[in-house]
Amino acid sequence: MHLMEEEASTVSLRFLGAAGTVTGSRFLLEREGREPCRVLLDCGLFQGLKALRQRNWEPPPFDPVTLDAVVLSHAHLDHSGFLPLLARGGFRGPVHCTPGTADLLGPLLLDSAHLQEEDAERANRHGYSKHHPALPLYTVEDARRALTLVRTHPYGTPFTAGAGLEVTFRRAGHILGSATVDVAWGQGDAARHLVFSGDLGRPGRPILRDPEPVPGADVLLLESTYGDRVHAAWPEEHLARIITRTVHQGGAVVIPVFAVGRAQELLWTLHRLRDEQRLPRVSVFLDSPMAQDVTELYCRHPEDHDVDMRRLTLQARCPLCASERHWVRTAEESRALLTRTDPRVILAGSGMATGGRVLHHLKHLLPDARNTVVLAGYQAAGTRGRALQDGAARLRIHGEDVPVRARVETVDGLSAHADREELLAWLRTFPRPPRETWLVHGEPGASEALAESIRERMGWHVRVARDGERVTLE
Repeated sequence: MHLMEEEASTVSLRFLGAAGTVTGSRFLLEREGREPCRVLLDCGLFQGLKALRQRNWEPPPFDPVTLDAVVLSHAHLDHSGFLPLLARGGFRGPVHCTPGTADLLGPLLLDSAHLQEEDAERANRHGYSKHHPALPLYTVEDARRALTLVRTHPYGTPFTAGAGLEVTFRRAGHILGSATVDVAWGQGDAARHLVFSGDLGRPGRPILRDPEPVPGADVLLLESTYGDRVHAAWPEEHLARIITRTVHQGGAVVIPVFAVGRAQELLWTLHRLRDEQRLPRVSVFLDSPMAQDVTELYCRHPEDHDVDMRRLTLQARCPLCASERHWVRTAEESRALLTRTDPRVILAGSGMATGGRVLHHLKHLLPDARNTVVLAGYQAAGTRGRALQDGAARLRIHGEDVPVRARVETVDGLSAHADREELLAWLRTFPRPPRETWLVHGEPGASEALAESIRERMGWHVRVARDGERVTLE
């Protein structure tokens, strides 16, 4: 790689998202001097509160044309979903990621664009948008343009992301293809490393390998989504009780799911519960074409599989491909599911009920007290999922106020994010404390609590990143 001459260069970092919030992950790494370079770590959409979502419509605080590259930690939209807008704005550099992330980007970005086009069309047809005409944030064509820029790199193999910047991916264990990002510059004793945790996964979870340790860091960007709590145990028993009770009272269970990660873990768990005869006989429907596509991708990436997943797959008993599943593919099949009256379990996107087919199921099932809504993941402030979690009596769906009479249950323990103790355990694998640790991707309370835990229990120098802040690394 081209080596940086430190006396002629300044390396800085700007927090342009996921600072004070869990969404919109974007960190701009800039090197000035003889060989200037600008690399964007993650390129996420803002989700949740209206004030955050409105930032997606604003021009980014940098010119996309001037970026040398984008480096993605993983494919979730709050880390990748701004790519189509970046490409529309003139960015033509490479988007670096792992093979698993590259495979996920296709269905995620195209589905996001399709849903936005669909929502804009529905709003125009029914006249419930304040904007006339309602427009999608970006189009399918924008997403396709962004996908042509993707370049893949395996775990553990360094590559050049820009003049003088060398990047290495290591497994983060969060979703398929997720990685920690190690950015290095300089040489020998003068070499410096910035490590970005991305979204760090949890050890001992099904399907994926555990997060890998890193050799060390001078500067660490650490996610703090659950920095103020410890997750409950794996919730098989809780989930089994909820489904059994609902089936016995003749109701349906609807679970808003993220198409990547959560859907696959729930398929694994439900398959295991049925195998062990801990569930009554009940049909399980996956009403998400994207989640179906993603599930097949999970089966095709053995480099991410843990020991149990690899063993079962070699035995042709992969629980993600279980024969008893019912995959709802077309819109007609989804509408037909609304007419059923038998007990059933429905998994449908999106995971925070911000859009997708789950809205039709919620609209249909919420008014009936026999039914249950299971919230099986983080619900960001401002989303319908958070409103249900907070006990909303009515929910606004497709311009209508829908009464909430169904039971709403939160199932803890399914989060794909490391909790406080798991984050601290990962930090203990570092051979020495980083010079600076910045906490990102967390709501203020969670980030501040984790910062205090790191100071008290590890003695590290740690700060919570502020939105828009620029810090000098060299």
